[in-house]
Formats: sequence, structure tokens, C-alpha cells
Amino acid sequence: MSPEWRTVPPMASVLVVEDDQFVRSALIRHLTDASHTVRSVGTALEALREVAHFRFDLVILDLGLPDLDGAEALKMLRGITDVPVIIATARDDEAEIVRLLNDGADDYLTKPFSVEHLSARMAAVLRRSRGSGSGNGEATPRPVLQVGGLTVDPLRRQAQLDGARLDLTRREFDLLAFLAGRPGVVVPRKELLAEVWQQSYGDDQTIDVHLSWLRRKLGETAANPRYLHTLRGVGVKLEPPL
Repeated sequence: MSPEWRTVPPMASVLVVEDDQFVRSALIRHLTDASHTVRSVGTALEALREVAHFRFDLVILDLGLPDLDGAEALKMLRGITDVPVIIATARDDEAEIVRLLNDGADDYLTKPFSVEHLSARMAAVLRRSRGSGSGNGEATPRPVLQVGGLTVDPLRRQAQLDGARLDLTRREFDLLAFLAGRPGVVVPRKELLAEVWQQSYGDDQTIDVHLSWLRRKLGETAANPRYLHTLRGVGVKLEPPL
């Protein structure tokens, strides 16, 4: 199946990876009507070739692909790009959704979904992605944050723990930087969703998954925290170890 190319005044460059021609056409129509530039493919291997040769702002990835399961395709995508990925799936297994988030998905939608729901999720993911980049405009320099042995540089988007650089995903860095900017302050989960995920609603599972992932990279666990402390029913705080 050859890639389809639609050119319109772009808001974002989007790759749709979907083998169902009906769903694929509907997504292309909706996205182009919203002034996005859309490129679409029907297999995982085509998707990998596309991201290797073109720059995208967002990938919408179906899991039920004919040549490779979308979960495996996600892992392979993450090996070559950090482009935001929204999973579109008919599967609603909670454990699988957690695995997808752990493997680098930025968000997910369970089929069937409305175009309004897709638009809202896309807008949130794109705000996070574009807000994390340096951009072309002038930005106010932000100071390097220091919390114990943890150093967070928002401008360079780098973090170090005891002098060793941390390999963080975009979302992990955003979460860490937000908490590091408020050391010792308990941040409610609702505020984390609004400020880090740019969502006015959501479940705690999304936060818990990324906190768990971040803890592993900080060399700690929820049972034995050093920097990240969860107060059940209240929120999360980052503070230096005693």
C-alpha cells in the first residue's frame, strides 16, 4: 500500500499509521479539514521508513497492523525518533495500556472515538511537544534547578543526578522539571495533569506510570523514595534526601 500525501496549510505534520482503509480515510479527512499536513501508511515497516525520511510533529499509530503488532512498532519507532505518538486501539486492557505508556507512547485513544476527542488529545500532545522545544522565538532564560544532588537545566533540557546525566524521555523531563521548580511542595495530581500533561481531566494511572518510570532512573522505588514522594490522596513532591 503506497503512502498517501495531502498538502494543506499545516498546523502540524501528522503520520497516520492505520491499515483499515475506512478508518484511515476518515482520519485523513478530519485532519486535513483541520489544516494539518497528513501522510498515511498501512503497515509498520512503511511507518518506520516514513519517520526515517520525513519530519513529523505527531504519529497516530494503530496497534492491529498486518505486518507487525503496533506495540512492537512503537518500540522500534522509539529507537529512531522521539516524535510524539498517540496510540489508536480497539484494545482496552489496562495492563497493555500501561505497557504502551512505559514503552514511550504519549497518549492513547480507545476505538471508537470521536473526532472531537482526537482533536483534544492531539492539541494537548502538541502543546507539550512544542512547549518543550527551543522554538524560534525568544524565550526567557530559566535558571538551572538544584535539588540535593539532582540538577535540572530546563533550557538545555538536561538533568543530572550526582554528576551523571539522566536519560529521560520528553515527558519524564517535563515532570521532573515541574516538580524540581517547586522543591518540597506537594503538587496535587490535578495540577500535574493540567501543567505537565495539559489535560483538565484524566486518571491517576498516567501519572503513576511516569512516576514509576522516573523513579527507576533516579535509582529509587515508591517503597524507598529518595527524591520523589507520593502522599496518597494528596499529591507528589520532590525534595532532597535527608
